[in-house]
Amino acid sequence: MKKIDIDDELYTYIAAHTQHIGESASSILRRLLGFGPESGASATTQVEPASNLSVGKAGEVRAMSGSRTLFDILTLADLANQKGAVGRFLFILSMLHRCHSHDFSRVLDIRGRNRLYFAASEAQLLAAGNSTNPKQIPDTDFWVVTNNNTTKKKSILTEVALELGYSTVDAEKIRDFLS
Repeated sequence: MKKIDIDDELYTYIAAHTQHIGESASSILRRLLGFGPESGASATTQVEPASNLSVGKAGEVRAMSGSRTLFDILTLADLANQKGAVGRFLFILSMLHRCHSHDFSRVLDIRGRNRLYFAASEAQLLAAGNSTNPKQIPDTDFWVVTNNNTTKKKSILTEVALELGYSTVDAEKIRDFLS
């Protein structure tokens, strides 16, 4: 894979033409220039702007963190297949864990005024309060309370995203996936 530098104006143009989450800059350029689909990994050229931005969902531009982000792996189709707000909440948390497994334990510090939101076991959440309805975050060793209303779940997702290093703008976009 080759890298090239482009100015911010060109990058913004490319990013504005993103058609789906995770679409590579190479795929966007091939489509815009009328080239056929990529023929393999050796044909891929990664476009890296001078300002260190990357393509996000629906074409927004965001700062790169040097690793995968939720916007790189989350598909709206997968999200739509989740049952209700609790299902989407758990799915988004699972995807955040997949992208940030080394840092995810930082969510254990996210708490309400008198409430524990995350724990390493169901027993910890059950002992921390009544009616917590703890659920294990899929494919992780972490548990989360799920009996909060959707507004509170959105607030928790925002705090998780910020704790994992997302910008305020991206944290709000992650929160809005719960809608």
